[in-house]
Amino acid sequence: MPTFTRLNEDWNAEPNAPHLSVKHNGETLLAVMKPNPWLYPKYEGIAKIIVRFGGCAMYRVTPVNDHGWYLGQCRFSGIAPSWGEFYEVSGDTRDDVDPTPWVKLEGYGERHFQFYLRDETLEVKARDWSMRPES
Repeated sequence: MPTFTRLNEDWNAEPNAPHLSVKHNGETLLAVMKPNPWLYPKYEGIAKIIVRFGGCAMYRVTPVNDHGWYLGQCRFSGIAPSWGEFYEVSGDTRDDVDPTPWVKLEGYGERHFQFYLRDETLEVKARDWSMRPES
């Protein structure tokens, strides 16, 4: 059974239109998105947040959105604590249940990160992560 550790305690992506874009180079993956200034006012005036994954072995952006999650179409529906959050998933990550192919990078990280966004889900296997705002 998987366990979930929420990683975004004092920040999050914009809930309606996060405008996710991913960029990678070698073993680094950058997930760029708009922040949520309504729930986290310190992000008012911040154009974007960048979540950096170091030692990234692979990633994928799946089409599972909020509707699919609430309808039980996500492999973690009813297991993950809530939609719209950024988690580290430990234990059985059930990777084979989702047919979306992985994009392979040059890293060797094995930690499983999962970010539920409005229209998609970002999954990453990496060594570590960090977040920084960018004006």
